Amino acid sequence: MDYEIIDFHTHPFLESTFDISSHKEYLKLQKEDTLRLLKNLGVVKICGSVLCLEKIGQEENAWETVQTFNQKALEARDYYGDFYEVGFHVHPNYVKESCEEMERMHALGVKLIGELVPRRFGYDYAHKGLDEIFALAGEYQMAVSFHSMDDTQMDEMVARHKHTTFVAAHPLEKPTLLRHIDRMKKNQNCYLDLSGTGLFRFGMLRRLIDEVGAERILFGSDYPICSPAMYVGAIVLDETLTEREKRLILSGNAKRILAK
Repeated sequence: MDYEIIDFHTHPFLESTFDISSHKEYLKLQKEDTLRLLKNLGVVKICGSVLCLEKIGQEENAWETVQTFNQKALEARDYYGDFYEVGFHVHPNYVKESCEEMERMHALGVKLIGELVPRRFGYDYAHKGLDEIFALAGEYQMAVSFHSMDDTQMDEMVARHKHTTFVAAHPLEKPTLLRHIDRMKKNQNCYLDLSGTGLFRFGMLRRLIDEVGAERILFGSDYPICSPAMYVGAIVLDETLTEREKRLILSGNAKRILAK
């Protein structure tokens, strides 16, 4: 049976500098490979931010780096078209600039912030500058994709902004998964994408669905870091999932979030 898939967690690239795959010298991926590989798996749209493997500036040039990544994301949309949903970066050390960037992206029809990876930029989720940024994200109905780190900070961040949609990335191992579940039970504005570590633990997805519902889970691969075929197979071939659950996770939930 055919499935429509929206990959909510990717890092697209147009040039090799921004290819963050771990074995890039053996894959030699090109921008057109993203279209071919993912479309062959049934993926109709990819979402996410641009990052690179080079060390990111954490001092006076951090905002310049943010702008570079965001420009690269817009250039990727020019190439990939409707296949790509731009994810852009903000920075709590630059609240005014971040809010202006959100206004610019909102005018361009962009609906996704992140994946935010604070440790790459030298801040954390306790940074007070994020409050104004996330409040504006709620007003613009932009979803915030964020990298899993420091459970307590994630708990407090999501709880402070009930009107903003948050999508945590990476289930990780059982202790972190249980914290994700607890956070999701307490905050209806919190979702989880399945990229990165965790999904390969058999029964993890069944537990997650039974605890919080299939409506709060999104397909994500973390391409090109991870093999998207493994994540598609983990959903499509899992006999413990119903057809309804598969379709919600693979695309239904992402459609609902991106339609806001």
